[in-house]
Amino acid sequence: MADNTVRDDVPAVDAANPVAATTVPPLAENKDDLALAANPEPVTPPVGQYDQVTGVKLVLMLLSLALACFLILLDTSVVSTAVPKITDDFHSLKDVGWYASSYQLGSTVLQLMTGKIYLHFSLKWAFITFFFVFEVGSALSGAAQSSAMLIISRAISGIGASGLINGAITIVSASVPLERRPPLTGTIIGVAQIGVVLGPLIGGAFTTGYTWRWCFYINLPLGLIVAVPLLFLHIPDQVPKQPPMTVVRQLHRHLDLIGFALFAPAIVMLLLAMQFGGNQFPWHSSQVIGLFVGSGVTFIVWIVWNYRKGHEALLPFPIVRRRAVWMSGVNYSFLTTGVIGAAFFLPIYFQAVKGVTAIMSGVYLLATILPQVVGAVSSGILVTKLGYIPPFSIFAALLFSIGSGLYTLLQPGTSEANWVGFQIISGFGRGFGFQMPIVAVQHAVSPEELSAGMAFIVWCQYLGPAILLTLFNTVFDTKLESNLHKYTPNTNAAAVLEAGATGFRNVVTSAEIPGILKAYSDSLDIVFYMVLAVSLVCFCSAWGMSWNDIRKSKQVLEEAAAAAGGSGTDTPAPAILIGDEKAGSETDH
Repeated sequence: MADNTVRDDVPAVDAANPVAATTVPPLAENKDDLALAANPEPVTPPVGQYDQVTGVKLVLMLLSLALACFLILLDTSVVSTAVPKITDDFHSLKDVGWYASSYQLGSTVLQLMTGKIYLHFSLKWAFITFFFVFEVGSALSGAAQSSAMLIISRAISGIGASGLINGAITIVSASVPLERRPPLTGTIIGVAQIGVVLGPLIGGAFTTGYTWRWCFYINLPLGLIVAVPLLFLHIPDQVPKQPPMTVVRQLHRHLDLIGFALFAPAIVMLLLAMQFGGNQFPWHSSQVIGLFVGSGVTFIVWIVWNYRKGHEALLPFPIVRRRAVWMSGVNYSFLTTGVIGAAFFLPIYFQAVKGVTAIMSGVYLLATILPQVVGAVSSGILVTKLGYIPPFSIFAALLFSIGSGLYTLLQPGTSEANWVGFQIISGFGRGFGFQMPIVAVQHAVSPEELSAGMAFIVWCQYLGPAILLTLFNTVFDTKLESNLHKYTPNTNAAAVLEAGATGFRNVVTSAEIPGILKAYSDSLDIVFYMVLAVSLVCFCSAWGMSWNDIRKSKQVLEEAAAAAGGSGTDTPAPAILIGDEKAGSETDH
C-alpha cells in the first residue's frame, strides 16, 4: 500500500517553469531531514536554467570537458606498464606503490574542498586553474630526474586532477536544462573511463617505442585542446556568486579551512605510516606507531568538527549519512582500488615473470581492456531499462571476485589461455559495475546537492587507492624479499631488488632465474588475494546501494510538469508522492 510519504526538499511546481520546479530529491531518511523539509531554506534558482549553452558552443565545451576527464583517468593508469622501466632507471622498486598513491594522495587531500570552491568561485576559472596545476604536474613528472621528484610531481598532478571530474559535472549542470543533463554527463563519464582502460596500452607503447616520460608529456599538447575552447567560451555559474574578493575575506568560513587543516594531515600521516612500515622503519617502531596514532586522533577531531559544521562542512554529513550515498562511496572506493591494483601488478607479472616488453604487457592487458569497455557500455544501457542499480553492482562484484581469485593461480608456467580467460572475467565484471555508484549518487541527491555529492564520490574514488595501493606495495616488497631468500638462498636479494622488475636478469645467472621467477609469482599472489578481498567488499556494499527504481524520477517529473502545464496558473501543485517507501525507514532512498 502506498505510504503517501512526501519527498523532502521538493519545491512546488511552478507553471511558468515546470522543469526547474519539479526536481525530485531523495526521500528523507530521518527526523532531521523531515524537519529541514518542513522549514526549507530559500534556494536561488540556478543561473544555468536561464543562461544555457547551446549549439556549437555546447559541443566545444563538452569536447573540452570530456577530454580533460579522459586525461585524468588516463594519468591514473598510463604509468602502470611503465613502472617496471621506471624502477630500472631510478633503481626504485620499493617506490612502486608511491607512483600511484602520491597521485591519489594529492587528489584525496583536496577533493572535498573542490565542491566548496566551485560553489563560491567562477566555474570557468576554477576549472581552468585546476587543469593548469594538473598540466604543471605532468610536465614535472616527465622531466623527473629521480624517484623522489617523480613522486612529488605526481602529487602535484593529483592536486590539479582533484577538481576536474566534479567540475565537469557541475559545469554541465549549470549549462543545460535538467532533462539534458543525464545523457551529457554520461557521455563525459564514459569518455573518461576509456582513459582507465587505454592507459596501460598507451604507457606500454611509449615505454617500449620511445621513453616512459611521454606517458606524462602527452598531457601537454592534448591539454591545449582542453584549455583553448574553455578560455573563449562563456560558461554560466550554477548559482549567483559574490565577487571573488568578498569571498576571499571570508575564505575560512566558505571553504571550511579549519576542517581542511584537520583532514589533510590525518590522511597524510596515515599514508606515510603505511609506506614507512616494513620499509624504512619496522611496523612496531615509534615512527610508524606515532604516525598511526597522530592520524587517528586528528581524524577523530576532524569528524567532531565536521559534524558540528553540518551543511557548511568540508564533507556534509546530512548528505553522506544517506545509505545510498555512503554505500555507493564504499563500493566505488574499493572497486577503483581493485581496478588500479590489478592494472599495476599484472604488468609486473607479464614483464618480470613472463619476460615480455612493456608494450607487449600492454597488449596482453587488452584481455582486460576490451571486456571492461563492453561491460561499461552495456551496463549503462541496461540500467536505464531495468531501473534498479544493485543487481548490476552485485553481478559485477561476483565476476570481479572470481577473476581476482583466479589471478592468485598465476605462475611462471601459466598458459596463455588461462591468463587471458582470467582477465576477461575480471575485466567484464569491473566494467559492468564501474558506473553504478555514480548513477546511484546522482539519484540520491537533489540538484543543489549534486556538487557536494559528486565531490564525495570522486573523493572515494581517490581515497581507496591512495591508502590500499601503498599497502599492496608494502606487502609485495616484504613478501618478495622473503621469497627470494626462500627460493634462491645463494642469490644476492638486495641486488635483485635494486635491479628492478625487468633488470634482474642482467645481474643473476641463468640457474638462479627459475627461483627468482617463483619468488615474484608467489609475491604477486599475495597482492591478488588482497584484490580478491577488495572485490568482496564491493559485493557486500552493492546490496546497500539504492533499491529505488530510477525510472520513477523521470516519470514523476513528467507527470508534475504536465500537471503544472495543464493548470495554466502559478498556483503550486500538490506535493509529489512516492510509492511504498517510508521516510526514516531502513529502506534505502
